[in-house]
Amino acid sequence: MLLELTQWLAKDIRAFNVFGYITLRAVLAALTALVITFMIGPAMIRKLAAYKIGQSVRDDGPKTHLTKAGTPTMGGALILVAVTVTTLLWGDLQNRFVWVVLLVTLGFGAIGWVDDYRKVVHRNPKGLSAKAKFFWQSVFGLAAALYIATSTNLPQQTELIVPFFKTVALPLGVIGFVILTYFVIVGTSNAVNLTDGLDGLAIMPTVMVCSALGVFAYVAGNVIFARYLGFPFIPGAGELLVICAAIAGAGLAFLWFNAYPAEVFMGDVGALALGAAIGTIAVIVRQEVVLLIMGGVFVIETLSVIIQVLSYKMTGKRVFRMAPLHHHYELKGWKESQVVVRFWIITMMLVLVGLSTLKLR
Repeated sequence: MLLELTQWLAKDIRAFNVFGYITLRAVLAALTALVITFMIGPAMIRKLAAYKIGQSVRDDGPKTHLTKAGTPTMGGALILVAVTVTTLLWGDLQNRFVWVVLLVTLGFGAIGWVDDYRKVVHRNPKGLSAKAKFFWQSVFGLAAALYIATSTNLPQQTELIVPFFKTVALPLGVIGFVILTYFVIVGTSNAVNLTDGLDGLAIMPTVMVCSALGVFAYVAGNVIFARYLGFPFIPGAGELLVICAAIAGAGLAFLWFNAYPAEVFMGDVGALALGAAIGTIAVIVRQEVVLLIMGGVFVIETLSVIIQVLSYKMTGKRVFRMAPLHHHYELKGWKESQVVVRFWIITMMLVLVGLSTLKLR
């Protein structure tokens, strides 16, 4: 909206041409999302508390978590509001990639909202059934995959790029691309959701990974940088930097309320949505493998659950004291803040490794 307004004003006042630069709008998007989240955050938390939309806590988990019972949840809606408003204000609304990411984010957010609502309002501990949740995730994931696959114009837009090798790219074809895209979007969404178990644990890695993906989006959408660094040029992908910046800004502001001891939890409405957004952006900019590296904490958390379930079903024994992995370390004696900060540090190192693939090829 504001981009179109500034473009119209630039016809008479040349100074407004500066808003055509993606980098400036990305900075403004981060600041706008930050301010929106700070402004409406306290009021939303009070409303959630007033309606008694509080988190339930498992009895078999760490005993320190019992004090978290009743803490307002569904705070991820705050992030979605900030990201949506900011994107509509500073994004190029003629860009199809902007709408794909935004609609996928809101779609998965709706799934999480229904799940959270049933848990905390209807007091149904199961929330949305696993089958129903997976079905709707598949609907949105496949719809996004099919649209992205059918809207690509160049063969390299459906290749799987192998990091650290400049000339290695695996052709996937349309079917392979759709399958990969589906698993990346749905898998990342659930991975972030599994990680969201401690105060601030999921949101900071999300901010870091999304910020790095914004760099890749900017490179992929700039013909000069893309050719120089050996990346496929994807027209329009650079505009995703605005969404990445909005998520980063809203996420940092949300961390203000979500830091230990948390005033509000993100809930499935936030975790599922942000994970899907990250997965979709990674697919568009052709950095699925780099996402796997940078999101290593999400991957390990997910693998710990899979290993735990398979081990218990096959042998009757548990590999970890409790899954996901962050609970295992808590039961081993790590304090919650230690687990969170150490996982942040690991993510930061992995993000730097991912960013190094820009040049180390």
